[in-house]
Parts: sequence; structure tokens; C-alpha cells
Amino acid sequence: MDIQNSDYQSFFGEVKTKIREAQYKALKAVNKELIQLYWDLGKMIVERQMQFGWGKSIIENLSKDLQKEFPNENGFGRSNLEYMKRFYLEYQADTISQPMVGKIGWTHNVIIMQKCKTVEERRFYMIHAKKFGWTKNVLIHQIERKAFEMYLTNQTNFDQLLPENYAHQAHLAVKDNYSFDFLDLADEHSERELEEGFSRRNITKI
Repeated sequence: MDIQNSDYQSFFGEVKTKIREAQYKALKAVNKELIQLYWDLGKMIVERQMQFGWGKSIIENLSKDLQKEFPNENGFGRSNLEYMKRFYLEYQADTISQPMVGKIGWTHNVIIMQKCKTVEERRFYMIHAKKFGWTKNVLIHQIERKAFEMYLTNQTNFDQLLPENYAHQAHLAVKDNYSFDFLDLADEHSERELEEGFSRRNITKI
């Protein structure tokens, strides 16, 4: 049998698509669990500080102990624990934003907390980061070019013109600098390709 014939190639394409879909679903599930973990840790830190009157030193101590216990994990540094605490404090009363935070990567959440001043601005970037699968560098670029302000004044057309296939950048967006190597995900579209997509279609690069 000639396994290079068109029928086989079509079959192989279907199999590859099925595998990619399963990997993407797995990655989204991992990201959701990671965000939930960080939310829970932030909540626990806040509650224990209130309960026992612990100061900032508890985060330093906790970071050192967690890194000893989980030496292969990258997320338990002091600064990241500080972000977990802030993450919980920022969104504990915001029931609208809470479902959104688990749909984007942790680094995206940190960037949005750092750079966005209002609730409305944060929600805007959460929605669009998920919709278009922005990597963290693209997200930073959009914020620095004031995409939210331009959107409010109808000065941008990226939402209407960005090609749908770039929505599949989402697996890049949630990978960030966390290692999900066990999912063996390939980056089929690079961030450079995403940037080139803006230029080719004359899309406003906000």
C-alpha cells in the first residue's frame, strides 16, 4: 500500500488535528488548575496574616520552605507569592472578573495587574488576550500602545480584522514561562508570525 497517497494524508491530517485538540484542552485544564492554586494560596496567606498577625516575613519563610520542598517548581519565589496575595485581594470582590482570570495565563494576569489601572481596562485585556491568544509580549505591546483607550474612541480595527486562525495562539499564551513539557505541545505559529499577520493585513498594531 502506498501510504503517501491522498487518502492517507487526509487521514493523517485528521489524526494530527485530533491530537492537537486534546493537547490544547489538556493545557487549558492545567492552566485553570494553576490559576486556582495560586488563588487559593493567595487567600490562605491573607487569611493567616489576619488570623495570626503575621507580617511580610511569612511570605519569605513560606517561599524558602516551598522551594526546598518542590525544588523543580518555578512558581514559589517570594515575588510570585506576593503576586498571589495581591491576585486574591484584587479580585476577591470582583465576581465578574473572577471567571476570566482562569482563561488566561498567570503571567498575563500579573501583567494586567501591574499595568492596568481600572477594572474595565483589566477586563478588556483579559477578554482580548483569550479571544486572540495573545502571547505575553503581544499583550504588553497592546497595553503600551493603549489599545483600551483606542477602543473606547473607536480608533482601532484589530478586533474585526484579526484572522480567526490566530485564536489558536492561545496555547502559547497560557504556556508563558511555566513548563508543561509533559503535554509535548509544538508552537505551530510563532509570535513573529502573529506580528507579521498584523502587517500583512494592514491591521492597526495597537
